[in-house]
Amino acid sequence: MLAVTEKTIRESFVNASKKEVNDLSLPDDFESVDFEKLDYLGWRDRKIARRAYIAVQTDDGLVCVMLRQAEAGPRSRAQCSWCQDVTLPNDVVLYTARRSGAAGRHGNVVGTLICANFECSSNVRKLPPMAYIGFDAEAAREERIVTLQIRAADFAGGV
Repeated sequence: MLAVTEKTIRESFVNASKKEVNDLSLPDDFESVDFEKLDYLGWRDRKIARRAYIAVQTDDGLVCVMLRQAEAGPRSRAQCSWCQDVTLPNDVVLYTARRSGAAGRHGNVVGTLICANFECSSNVRKLPPMAYIGFDAEAAREERIVTLQIRAADFAGGV
């Protein structure tokens, strides 16, 4: 992911009002974020319960989306739709996003299961276990990284 500034993030929201953008809090460690190790930037708002945000690089530039965590959790252990990590080192929750424009004003939302604290970028960078003799773990890791980038961009584009 390309490095971004606070100003760029605040200007790139597609489904939030000006007030919501002004009220959002950036991650505590925003100044020290290593964007080269991220496929998207995701964080939870420390001031507003169940609110989170993602910033995704797309072909059209940076797209930021305001998310809301569902009140109820999954009944069983869910798998993240983005990183599809099978070792499940962390919780997965349902996040919904109000669509942009008229659709969002009429209550239309999209949802996805994502790692609760947005650990997807680190999950896909772990070397997968050897699946068979001759398995190219490095190629599999690179494919997982690219797939995560595509899934995150597709979700942002769907908003």
